[in-house]
Amino acid sequence: MNKKTTTRKPTLEKISPEFGSSMRVRKHEAYIGENKPFWHFHPEIELVYVNKGKGKRHIGNHLSYFNNSQLLLIGSNLPHNGFTDRLTVNGTETIVQFRPEFLGDYFFNVPEMEGISNLFERAKSGILFGVKTKKKIGHKIEKLAEKEGFKKILVLLEILHGLAKSEDYVILNADGYAFEAEPQDSAKIDIIFKHVNDNFKEHISLDEIADKVSMTVPAFCRYFKKVTGKTFTKLVNEYRVVHATKLLSESQMSITDISFECGFNNFSHFNKLFKEFTGKSASKYRSELKLMLQ
Repeated sequence: MNKKTTTRKPTLEKISPEFGSSMRVRKHEAYIGENKPFWHFHPEIELVYVNKGKGKRHIGNHLSYFNNSQLLLIGSNLPHNGFTDRLTVNGTETIVQFRPEFLGDYFFNVPEMEGISNLFERAKSGILFGVKTKKKIGHKIEKLAEKEGFKKILVLLEILHGLAKSEDYVILNADGYAFEAEPQDSAKIDIIFKHVNDNFKEHISLDEIADKVSMTVPAFCRYFKKVTGKTFTKLVNEYRVVHATKLLSESQMSITDISFECGFNNFSHFNKLFKEFTGKSASKYRSELKLMLQ
């Protein structure tokens, strides 16, 4: 068994704000090559706005694919993977990171800040905002990168106030399952998720994946269920279904071909799992996407 741990990336991410600032704002305006996502967490709250792009989102227990745009708020210490597979033409991705107490320990405890305080609490499970909120607030998030000093704080508070008032959102880690955000757990989970991400189209045996993290199969199964709240097989199937949603939206392949391309060797099994995961059949999913695009 491979006992090496030197290749593991640190998974408690250290975030340093810009000089003279209490927050970190990064804006990417072009696809800069494949950015391998890694499973990580940090005490900072993270606001992510992609105006044109495509990719997987993996936040806590939630896994899905986005096509076009997304606006997310991820709370303190909520484990997540990187998001963008690629930005599309004229696409930008803006990431804002700040500590909950960046304006002092008690600032958000005053009555006037109750809405934002409640927003931070909801964000501990990850929040995905809808189209209405994206249209209203997205451009303000993009402009944040151009602001400095006092004005930057004011604009961020205005953004947070708008998000707090929004009713156009869903909670992602909705079952409330709390991941164990210990660095050593996160390092193991990162190795597991990376292996699944690279190999989900093939059969991944329990022997193979347990060996990756130097565990016996029974110990691995207990550990994985304890840390993620699901079985390893369920996770692999979720990766496959999420990839299927990507192919249904972006390719002209037949649904049968898509099922085999995603690693399913039984079409009826694919249909059953797709419906369980998305709430609808693959054919209905594709036809609804076509209607939306029209």
